[in-house]
Amino acid sequence: MPLERLDKVVSSVCEISRKDARSVIKCGQVVVDGVTVKDAAVRIDTETVKLTISGEDKTYKQFVYIMLNKPQGILSASNDRSRKTVVDLVKADFDRPGLFPVGRLDKDTTGLLIVTDDGDFGHKVISPKSFIEKEYIVLCDKPITDRDVKVLEQGVTLADGTPCRPAKVLVLSEDRMTVSIVITEGKYHEIKRMLGVVGAGVCQLHRKRIGGLTLDPTLNLGCYRELSVSDLCNLWK
Repeated sequence: MPLERLDKVVSSVCEISRKDARSVIKCGQVVVDGVTVKDAAVRIDTETVKLTISGEDKTYKQFVYIMLNKPQGILSASNDRSRKTVVDLVKADFDRPGLFPVGRLDKDTTGLLIVTDDGDFGHKVISPKSFIEKEYIVLCDKPITDRDVKVLEQGVTLADGTPCRPAKVLVLSEDRMTVSIVITEGKYHEIKRMLGVVGAGVCQLHRKRIGGLTLDPTLNLGCYRELSVSDLCNLWK
């Protein structure tokens, strides 16, 4: 890991602004490897140094990765002036600057959403070039026929002429109105628009999986937890 400025590290671990972090450092409240440091510009190796702030030992994390079970009615955005966002949901435990949702789920769509402050990671996950699968459980307003499945699995062209890659489709219910759809892109309203090609509407939409990372069944709607190293490895499988 490259060396990081002390004020950036203090800002991150204390969840305060860089300005406030510099004040904490200047007041002599930051100890690095047993030595009080008052220079905010000092660069430290966050993997090897022992950091104590106001008498409390601290561990620095360059980035955080959060699994959220997104509920309905919440925006997949970092901030909004009048409406609650997914970042608002996790702020109580992860009040870090730069948090954003990896990709978007529609306001009324539920399920797996990753929130992070790692821009490179987020771009890689949502990039169509990565071919990472996203699995959705869909309740349709009509039965999905074998012909509909075949059409979706061959790859459809949306009403505006946009082509979609072939999907994987599995009918899950006896009435054929609940299906699993797996895609490797993330076009605007892609699932809804794909189903529209076969004359079906979406009543409920829930994302279950991204790559090899499946939504933790113990997380109720609106709940979240930090992803482990194992979780992150599974995502790329």
